[in-house]
Amino acid sequence: MRITTPRWAPGTGATRAVALEVLIHGPLSRSEVARRLDLSPGSLTRLSTPLLDMGVLVDAGEQIDGKVGRPVQLLDIVPGSKRFIGMKLTADTVLGVTTDLRGNVLASQSRDLPARQPERVADTIAELATALSAGTPEVTAIGVGIGGLVDEHGFVRSAPFLEWSDVPLGQLIEARAGIPAIVANDLAAYTEYEHWFGAGSGLDRFAVVTLGAGIGFGLVIHDEIVTNDEYGIGLIGHWPLDPFGPVCSEGHRGCAKAVLTDTAISLAVSQAIGRPTSYAEALDLAMAEEPAARRVVDDAGRSLGRLLAAIANLTLPERVVIGGEGVRLAEVAAEAIAEGVRSHRDARTRPIPLTIRSGENIEWCRGAAVVAIQAFVLGSRDED
Repeated sequence: MRITTPRWAPGTGATRAVALEVLIHGPLSRSEVARRLDLSPGSLTRLSTPLLDMGVLVDAGEQIDGKVGRPVQLLDIVPGSKRFIGMKLTADTVLGVTTDLRGNVLASQSRDLPARQPERVADTIAELATALSAGTPEVTAIGVGIGGLVDEHGFVRSAPFLEWSDVPLGQLIEARAGIPAIVANDLAAYTEYEHWFGAGSGLDRFAVVTLGAGIGFGLVIHDEIVTNDEYGIGLIGHWPLDPFGPVCSEGHRGCAKAVLTDTAISLAVSQAIGRPTSYAEALDLAMAEEPAARRVVDDAGRSLGRLLAAIANLTLPERVVIGGEGVRLAEVAAEAIAEGVRSHRDARTRPIPLTIRSGENIEWCRGAAVVAIQAFVLGSRDED
């Protein structure tokens, strides 16, 4: 029996729409909420009054309306009224954060994995959850992001980096932590943070590209993340970018996985200079204008530019967010990336608006927390 995720008070329909608008975009004036939701002032008052009475919304003071020059009353939620935990699971570590109701990070910790057996991993997750919960209000839910195929019930159908198949991770965590657990693909969770509280908030269409051990792609269209039961296989990693490039483990020549991952770049630089290098050193050498490293990194940058151009041409995003632990490539190879974009975009198109993230693992954890927040706010998880 799964632990039922608590539900947010607003319920469904127009009342919840008001609460969600304020949660995601607030604080907002009443007139702005009414404008966004196409409500009359009377309808907004009718819908917001019970939310204020329940404490879901609060009056958040006044600000001067720039259009009319007079103070207007703001509506907001109380971010600190709830606590959530978000975790990122890697091959050897669990990283975790505590957040408020808006995904703002309040604390972070990590634990090494003593073993990869699902029960041992769940033990470590529960231990970390206990540590993150210490001295805070009661935690509402835990979100865990993992690379691989995850179904809507929290079953990890496939996680090759842990050699897992059909693991009921959500159930294992709940049995140990006693807190509702929502398990999701880590890229989907990352994208949902950008969707609700990050660079994609309020946009109709945006994309996420992550760089690192693999290449990830997330897409939101019409306020919905685009997923299916194949989400998590890493399909964007096999997008062809260089017909003369190296071959990936699946036999594809010059695909994104073969030319853009941190392993691919460090290996190419190592072969070029005749000694082993890490990804970080490879980029350092390129920054120092070491000729071989500079060529490898610029070639990778042009390939990334071609990938961004393909995404822009096919999905027409209003913004592309680039993140992941390998995101420094976007800085070191910025000129080459721009060249790659230009070579595969019509000259009449506008530049692709880019947001470059820091690449810190805390960003993945925050995404996992937002998946837990969404389960609480939307009541989207099935009850078993």
